[in-house]
Amino acid sequence: MERLITQAIREERSADLHRLRLANCGRYVAKQLHYFEQALTKHRQAKAARKRAETEQALRRAARNLSFAVEAMKERMEREQKEGQLFFVDDQIAPPYRFSKRMNVRVSYRWRRTVDDEWTFDSITFVHDVDLRPDYATPVTKRKPSAAKLEQNLQNRLYQTWEHLMRGALCSVRDYFRKGGDGNKIPDTYRVTVDSYSRELNNYSTQFWRQQP
Repeated sequence: MERLITQAIREERSADLHRLRLANCGRYVAKQLHYFEQALTKHRQAKAARKRAETEQALRRAARNLSFAVEAMKERMEREQKEGQLFFVDDQIAPPYRFSKRMNVRVSYRWRRTVDDEWTFDSITFVHDVDLRPDYATPVTKRKPSAAKLEQNLQNRLYQTWEHLMRGALCSVRDYFRKGGDGNKIPDTYRVTVDSYSRELNNYSTQFWRQQP
């Protein structure tokens, strides 16, 4: 990869680099590849010496970012393969058709203490009651919205909350196992905590182990 990146900079074209199919290595790598190709195009089109010096500097910076992204992806894959021998958290969680004040996110997982043990399959359900009291810091519009618009706004707000809850739930279960947590101590249900000031979810809301003795 490093050789092909250097070649792309020297030849000012990235055709050979495409053989590696970096665009299929996840959104982060694909985005950095896109930035590299944009920088390559700008450098190729630059004519004046000063402009080419600027575009070359930007191109080499984009090349370093692309290399870093690929290395980070490889390290993540290696870590996940190693972790997968002891635990797996299912992140395929579909949102409900319609959202309500009471939210439930069920995270399924499997785990074992050693690679010689049998898998244990279980789940934890995170429960959250959304505080729907109005936010008085938000300016009030002069024109009163229709009932349909109010319902749409509410569903959008609840969807954003559900996404936050879902992501936090997944991260909490993964972090728990990554820290060597005992799967037998994961509760079946956990009522999440909220920020005492904003009354909303924060980075600690789904950390179920903080409530355990």
